[in-house]
Amino acid sequence: ARLEKDLEQDLEEEGLLLEAARSVLRVKGVSGMTVRDVLAQANLGTRAFYRHFASKDELVLAMFTRAAAEEAERLRRRMAPATDPLTAVIAWIDGRLDLAFDRRIAANLQDLSTEAQLRRRETPAELQLAFDVMLAPLIEQLRMGQERGLFTEVNPEPDARSIHDVVWGVVEAHWSGFPQRKRETRDRVVRFCLLAI
Repeated sequence: ARLEKDLEQDLEEEGLLLEAARSVLRVKGVSGMTVRDVLAQANLGTRAFYRHFASKDELVLAMFTRAAAEEAERLRRRMAPATDPLTAVIAWIDGRLDLAFDRRIAANLQDLSTEAQLRRRETPAELQLAFDVMLAPLIEQLRMGQERGLFTEVNPEPDARSIHDVVWGVVEAHWSGFPQRKRETRDRVVRFCLLAI
């Protein structure tokens, strides 16, 4: 029972640190965020931080991993009403394009997503695991479409990455100050991605 209680306490403490880091991130960005800021926001001491994370970089990676899991869940909810794999793939694309066209969603993920893209060269294996979590709903639908004969030329995993990269290019351009019309951009991206599968 004591071990279970300690584990519960550890998870709660880690959750507090991640939530505090997210709050600090929104105000200061990743480069401006310090461990001291996170601890002050969480009202925890240095020992608590180092029980869970070896460094600020490890904290940022944990934040991205958690955000990726939340994003995958949001995408699954977006895809849930789809009645076939094609509609589900389009719903996934629309869900990721929300990052460009829905300020509320972008506000939660922009800094962290941009930072993750910058860190892909430094920690590719760790970040790829988080990206794979986001791609999983898309891969599942591409496989299902392949099994049903809807997507005859599809190779689910690499094609999912390619679709993500096309969508991400639009999101990054939008965030970088190259605004695009939502409907026109969405139709072009969907048409382009569907041609590949």
